[in-house]
Amino acid sequence: MNDAVRTEIDSDAGIGTIVLDRPGQRNPLSSNVMRQVTDGLRSLSANPAIRAVVIAAEGPVFSAGHDLSEMVGRTLDEEQAIFDVCVEMMDAVQLIPQPVIAAVQGPAIAAGCQLAASCDLVVASESAVFGTPGVRIGLFCSTPMVAVSRAVGRKRAMQMLLTGDTIDAATAADWGLVNLVVPPEEVNGQVRSLATRITSASPLTLQIGKQAFYRQIDLPQDQAYSAMAETMASNAVTCDAQEGMTAFLEKRPPVWRGA
Repeated sequence: MNDAVRTEIDSDAGIGTIVLDRPGQRNPLSSNVMRQVTDGLRSLSANPAIRAVVIAAEGPVFSAGHDLSEMVGRTLDEEQAIFDVCVEMMDAVQLIPQPVIAAVQGPAIAAGCQLAASCDLVVASESAVFGTPGVRIGLFCSTPMVAVSRAVGRKRAMQMLLTGDTIDAATAADWGLVNLVVPPEEVNGQVRSLATRITSASPLTLQIGKQAFYRQIDLPQDQAYSAMAETMASNAVTCDAQEGMTAFLEKRPPVWRGA
């Protein structure tokens, strides 16, 4: 990867971090950057030492969204290609087996807000803000709308989308877009603490659970229960579930063996 995005690996902790690294440009999500993030996610996904992934950013801004300079004077096919790359990146966040945590240290705007909303968990600085202001420049935030509306619900999403106003971190937490809000100097520590608690679980179980969550979330309740009953039964007979239940009954720490 070039200096627009970098990947950091802490094999001992089982944590991989993808860092947006164009702080001087407010970490724009150009097509090139989005491809690099997608490649980074897939690379970390394939690393058996990595059990949790963090998406972070350098500088005062998490991401100001799409690089508008590459969206002016383009054909329909060229514009479509940009958003196809964007969708591929957002899908990759949720398709990799490892939980993905966004470390949002500053404003997350438009596609930057979409990226945070697409992550499984979000830790935000008290100084962070979130917004989908595309309506103000004639480009409605239709793709960010997908992730944001699933996180905060219809009415609140429409408020963000129609007004273009930003919401602060406390409001984002109240609305369900953010899990934790902490002082700026505590973001990295809280992200690591959260990731460490996650990585103590069975990697196989985490993979099963993450995939199941996204599979059931938009199903009607009867279909969700049917699908998840099958999933839980299949999970129960895995080596790690059997080990975990046995260890609980024997009052000892489990030893995970699943991959």
